[in-house]
Amino acid sequence: MSTSQASTTTLSPGEAFAQAFLRDGSRAEVEFDFTITDAFKPTQDRPRLTVRNLFKKRPAEGEVTRFWRETRPSRDEAAAVTEAGLRQEAAFKFGIGEGRVHPISAWVQIPDELRDDPEGLAVFIDYRLLVRLATAENQALTLGEHGLLNHPGVTRLPYEGDYVSGVMAACNEIEQNGATAHAMIVNPYDYYNHMVGRNGLLEDLARNGTLITRTRMVAPGCALVGDFAVAARLLDGGKSVIRVAEPPPGTFAGPGIAVCATIYEGLAVHLPTHFFHAVPAGTAS
Repeated sequence: MSTSQASTTTLSPGEAFAQAFLRDGSRAEVEFDFTITDAFKPTQDRPRLTVRNLFKKRPAEGEVTRFWRETRPSRDEAAAVTEAGLRQEAAFKFGIGEGRVHPISAWVQIPDELRDDPEGLAVFIDYRLLVRLATAENQALTLGEHGLLNHPGVTRLPYEGDYVSGVMAACNEIEQNGATAHAMIVNPYDYYNHMVGRNGLLEDLARNGTLITRTRMVAPGCALVGDFAVAARLLDGGKSVIRVAEPPPGTFAGPGIAVCATIYEGLAVHLPTHFFHAVPAGTAS
């Protein structure tokens, strides 16, 4: 494998890979000393927040990153704390957590017509592989094995009635913990059917400083609401790679030259108490 280093932003990730592919063909591999979803530009003329945009970043510190955290007490522990009924966070328990970065990958196949077209290949990588990588990143950070929805401290909040009432209930719970409903992750179906054009709801949320990420990685009828700015950090591995590789079975319907992009990220969830997963009542856990 012939590996190239791309440590500057003078070239886009696609341009850097296209140069390597023109030179090395099926042995092409380019390493980057930054997370290439930071260079994701296809939506700059139509802004759309990805899940990573909701977090402040923290460089990963070796294999394991240690961080402070607070968790919910038992009912008896809460009862022993003066004014816990007024200030729920007064009874939170203090501790230390550990986080790790994990690989997040996405794949494309190079169309035959682009094999000898470095300009076209660069655009294809920047506009298709990076799009797929951003989607894979959304999935990993939201419902992946190490994503927020699988964190044991995130509170499941069933709601009766309409969707917006469920989302507002989650916002309220966050503020009852002394935090702010900084952001929410919703399914596009709910965004367009229950939030757009609903008596100025989006304007009210924007005025409140509440960000919205829409992605298929939250089920329709549900929302992940939290104080993302305070309650968690994105652990950034600070490296990426784009390479020609053999894809796992089931990745594509047919043969072709496959290109994989990989980044390395994780989450440090300091305050799982500040995240609520609004779900329709009766939804299976």
